[in-house]
Amino acid sequence: MNVIQNVNRALFVAATVSWLVTLWFAQTQGIAQARYGVIFLGFMIAIAVFDNLEETIEEEQWIHVGLLVLAGILGVVATAYMTLHYEALIYTRVGYAHTHEYVLAAGLMFTILYLTYKSYGLVFFLVVVLAFIYGMFGNYFPGLLNHGGFSGERLLLVTVLDMEGFVGTIHRIMASEVALFLLYAGLMRGYGAFDLILRAALRSTKYIKSGVGQAAVTASIIIGSITGSQAANTAITGSFTIPLMKEHGMRSDTAGGIESVASSGGQIMPPVMGAAAFVMASILGTTYLTVVIAGIIPALIFYISLVMAVHYTTVEQVGQAVEVDPSDYLDEAKTTQELLVQAARFIIPFIVLVYTLGVLQWTVMTAGMYTVITMLLTGFGVPLAQQAYEDSSQMRAETWDVVKQTAMGLKYGAITLAPIVIIVAAVNGIVDILTQTGLPGTMSLALIDLAGGNMALTVILAMVICILLGLGMPTVAAYIVVAFLIAPTLASQFLVDEMAAHYFVFYSAILSGLTPPIAIAVVVATGIAGSNFWRTCFEALKVSAVLFILPIAFIYNPELVIDGFTVETLISAGIAMAGALGVVHGLNTRSINMSMPPTMVMRGVFFVLGTTAIIFPENTVRVGALVGILVLYLFQTNNPFASQSMTAEASAEN
Repeated sequence: MNVIQNVNRALFVAATVSWLVTLWFAQTQGIAQARYGVIFLGFMIAIAVFDNLEETIEEEQWIHVGLLVLAGILGVVATAYMTLHYEALIYTRVGYAHTHEYVLAAGLMFTILYLTYKSYGLVFFLVVVLAFIYGMFGNYFPGLLNHGGFSGERLLLVTVLDMEGFVGTIHRIMASEVALFLLYAGLMRGYGAFDLILRAALRSTKYIKSGVGQAAVTASIIIGSITGSQAANTAITGSFTIPLMKEHGMRSDTAGGIESVASSGGQIMPPVMGAAAFVMASILGTTYLTVVIAGIIPALIFYISLVMAVHYTTVEQVGQAVEVDPSDYLDEAKTTQELLVQAARFIIPFIVLVYTLGVLQWTVMTAGMYTVITMLLTGFGVPLAQQAYEDSSQMRAETWDVVKQTAMGLKYGAITLAPIVIIVAAVNGIVDILTQTGLPGTMSLALIDLAGGNMALTVILAMVICILLGLGMPTVAAYIVVAFLIAPTLASQFLVDEMAAHYFVFYSAILSGLTPPIAIAVVVATGIAGSNFWRTCFEALKVSAVLFILPIAFIYNPELVIDGFTVETLISAGIAMAGALGVVHGLNTRSINMSMPPTMVMRGVFFVLGTTAIIFPENTVRVGALVGILVLYLFQTNNPFASQSMTAEASAEN
């Protein structure tokens, strides 16, 4: 127990110092960004090691304890050496290194590989290893995959010693920009924002007939946007929302499906978008604000469609509105006044974030720094001011409570960020290897060849590839892979607008969290719900159908994600929204109440017409599809051939 306590203390110290260094760099930018990126990676390695050590020691996995300690020592020593000898490595010894430097680089490579395995499992580990093998032995690969191959020394230079690879451009964005927002998210969680969101969601249940399901959607989407990982968010919010839904009559597979979709959908919600918005802005060479504005309309289309799908499902399975008392599920009851005071802690920093980014248009790093500072000030100031007003004799106890909340926030932010930084470093290394082998260009040629120049087939193939490459990775890592491998082909070979191409691959990569056989968000939800994996996947796909259609819409109707809120964009968005509701109605309503074959045909027609309204490039055809949906809806609601078979089936399932 003493060992674990010491590990926890070391984790807290590493987290605190790393955040101080991060804030110092944001304020001063006193060293080169690449050098700071190396320092930052060293801290994240230490945090990832300490975080994994606690569980590994408890489970008495002594071999892995030894490997973790070794990985931590090698990683910290290597990054410390690279920091101290930065000028020599980047200016003096370009293209070669000393023998001991190759050894240190190999040690850092082992650290990244092992921590990737510990954090994300065997599949991701094998993907990184395969990239290294491809880099070294490309001359043995057939056909278009063939290249000259790297020596071991060149591989170590590309991935480590040239200050690219693991610590390349995307890693530096993580270190200088994304890190601050995950610190902000960690502090929000430490100060009780997640608790507040859950309370607000639960209180809304008494006003909405489908409130139990909608509470899960709202909480998961808001929190999911901040956490940056479908799987992590499903675990965080699903441990609460899935039992809530089941307790009030929802089937376990449906509850798991709704939670996995809401957690995945949170990744596309502005202003954070699972932290991918910052990376996208950097890759496209545009402002963060431009990227966020582009994402608002499609996010709203998805969110409203999900709300409607969950409404249909909840009303069918739960029935009447259910008033949920938050005190039955959370530790303590709070009055409306207490909740409003607590909300002030989080609303003020959010206003600072929006104002500095949207109005003053400061850099992401500067805006993030001031948001974090404001969060610390309100995190301390609001509860202490409230305590002073109510009972100043308890100020010492209240101060100590806030200090503990701050400490937990620092820890939450660090342990959320560290594994994401590790996998992004690995992905950054993979991208650099593949770029130097020429594979992105080769993939472009192969994609064009497979599709035969047909745009529609190219889009479908590109989406499938993005889903496969997404591999259920954290949002930022999944986006980076497809942004470098697939988006350039769409933009250069098929003249797709760059913003539309990047939103296409971004949304498509996220779908890997819901698509079998990977479906990492569904896997986590299934474990919590105790449901069947395939039935849960089926339920998830039903309520998330619009999320699979929207990426294609970005290609054929790019106005949805470019040019801001023009009249053309709003008209197109309105048509797409109506089409999305048609899709949702067809797949999820129980009111299509006929014998089985006509029912399936009618659902299919709703789906096809809704999809046409969302993706077809001609507005005349899209409006015609909406008219078809309206006619079909009127026929369905006044159906003279209705039977009770569907109602009987629904009752049997419940």
